[in-house]
Amino acid sequence: MLQTPIEFLSGVGPNRANLLKQELNIFSFQDLLHFFPHRYIDRSKFYKINEFPQNNSEVQLKGSIISVKTTNQKKGKRLIAVFSDGNQKMELIWFRGHQWIKKNLKTNVPYVIFGRLSWYAGKPSMPHPEMETEGSFNKGFSKSLQAVYPSTEKLLSKGISQKVISKMIMELLNSLKIPFFETLPPGIIDKYKFANKNEALINIHFPKSQEKLTAALNRLKYEELFFIQLQLLIKNLQHKQKIKGYIFQKIGAKFNTFFEQNLPFDLTKAQKKVVKEIRKDMGSGQQMNRLLQGDVGSGKTIVALMIMLIALDNNFQSCLMAPTEILAKQHFQSLKDLIGKLDISIALLTGSTKKSERIILAEKLESGTLDILIGTHAVIEDAVKFKNLGLAIVDEQHRFGVAQRAKLWRKNTLPPHVLVMTATPIPRTLAMSVYGDLDISVIDELPPGRKRIKTLHYYDNNRLKVFKFISDEIKKGRQIYIVYPLIQESEKMDYKDLMDGYESISRAFPPPKYQISIVHGKMKVKDKDYEMDRFIKKQTQIMVATTVIEVGVNVPNASTMVIESAERFGLSQLHQLRGRVGRGNNQSFCILMSSHQLSSDAKTRMETMTTSTDGFKIAEVDLKLRGPGDLMGTQQSGVLQLKIADIIKDSQWLKTARNDAYELLRLDSKMEDPENRPLRQTLAKMKAFKNIWNYIS
Repeated sequence: MLQTPIEFLSGVGPNRANLLKQELNIFSFQDLLHFFPHRYIDRSKFYKINEFPQNNSEVQLKGSIISVKTTNQKKGKRLIAVFSDGNQKMELIWFRGHQWIKKNLKTNVPYVIFGRLSWYAGKPSMPHPEMETEGSFNKGFSKSLQAVYPSTEKLLSKGISQKVISKMIMELLNSLKIPFFETLPPGIIDKYKFANKNEALINIHFPKSQEKLTAALNRLKYEELFFIQLQLLIKNLQHKQKIKGYIFQKIGAKFNTFFEQNLPFDLTKAQKKVVKEIRKDMGSGQQMNRLLQGDVGSGKTIVALMIMLIALDNNFQSCLMAPTEILAKQHFQSLKDLIGKLDISIALLTGSTKKSERIILAEKLESGTLDILIGTHAVIEDAVKFKNLGLAIVDEQHRFGVAQRAKLWRKNTLPPHVLVMTATPIPRTLAMSVYGDLDISVIDELPPGRKRIKTLHYYDNNRLKVFKFISDEIKKGRQIYIVYPLIQESEKMDYKDLMDGYESISRAFPPPKYQISIVHGKMKVKDKDYEMDRFIKKQTQIMVATTVIEVGVNVPNASTMVIESAERFGLSQLHQLRGRVGRGNNQSFCILMSSHQLSSDAKTRMETMTTSTDGFKIAEVDLKLRGPGDLMGTQQSGVLQLKIADIIKDSQWLKTARNDAYELLRLDSKMEDPENRPLRQTLAKMKAFKNIWNYIS
């Protein structure tokens, strides 16, 4: 019944159905039933004309029409009806649809009218009011709180008003065989004293009171979030049951030698905890599928190397894939430095690796003499074949497509263990939804000895003060990054910003006393590498760059990051850029330069950056400012196409729903308990009808 096409609902028909499909994605009875209001208007209060507020607010009143006339105006005509509440009079005005409205208006019949006031010369009028005879108003569902639905200009121009949508939903509720099928187990309904499905669906569209509306909202928000989490956790459970993985039982010479002789500093508690979680996964006989979150500089690379050494001790090869050549080279260099003189073979494969080198690499991989391969997308090419790939690590995985990652998994008979790493802190609520089917590990503390980066915000008129600060840092032997925003490579204005900035910095820090590197997206790779190399070797003191390229070169001597036009960056970008300094033992600084004209969001971003260095706290603020759709490219994720819940405002319900889903599956993984029958039936329907409202792909 609920899958019936919408055109078969009384009062809809083919033309309206096409509009509903095009404008609102409403194809079936199910879609209309779960087309939820986005706000409500209080229709319990009735005004008298002499009680109207002296503004353009929405009001409701009872009365009757005394007279109707059509008058000419500069463009076309308008229809005017004189309306009386028994004591006072006012005009109701229509600028379109005159003939149909005039034909249907009745004089001296009690009406209830609702609309927005318009005032002219101290007199009120109401353009295009909603009108209903008092008898019709008093019938049917409660009208104390009136739902307001999302709409479009096209729908309004074709006569599909709020009143029409409301009538369609009322017709649907009257025509359906209620009560509706219950989707939640009795235990959950009792635990939270939820309204039943029937009450919730009626009161979300036609609330009998504020209390009933709140109860309906709580029930439907929880239900939507619960089924998302249930499906993600089932997916995780099935993955563990179905996909076997290599068993890494041994902790051998490679790992122990590194741990005892090469470890540059003691592991933090968070790093030890993560290594323990990963070791447990890799020894379970099931394929590991884990996300490792760690702020910039938290020591993810050490963890990655240590688990590669476990793979090696068990006679398996490892591979680390990074999204850019610069990042791949950085990983390669970091790992080489950490390995030192240990007998471990490691190689780099990128798009610019020469053909002759590729042939040698391929031979070593297939023979098993190459232990660790670091690379870019080049790693997943068909020509790259491993002897026994046991571990695949993907850095900043949101920048790779699903098909690209899958190619890496198919390099062996059994899929390798998978560790996905990200330095972009993800708020817990978002991680639960976007990566809810992965096991998640977090490194939430920095290695000992790392000093907190001091972040300062200066306006453009303080530039000389900033230049003096840069000069003092250079005198101490330190190096400086100065970053300019580049939204798109082709934007001339941004390129001009960079070049103008470079010229002003060159005047303030003239050669030969000072040397400046410049890096931007329009340069050839070899020129970029040359400039970066000069900076790494301390041949230049200042690097002027855009964010088109990763300035993620690990330069412990760089103590200061100056971000120009900081108000044009998002919080995540600002935090990532700040993480490029603070890699040595000296005090580091991040200076945010901005104009005086800041939006309230920009002020919040500046304040957040200057008061916090905790990436997870910053990510929470970013989520509130930007919403989930703009973070991590998650607008492509069906998980976040929520109908009624809000991942930010309803974060407590999300956590509760996930805990409940986890506990339910722990006790009854196949949902065989008779009480869980509604869940089995709902999940089966979701599978059968992929367009149903809380289906998650």
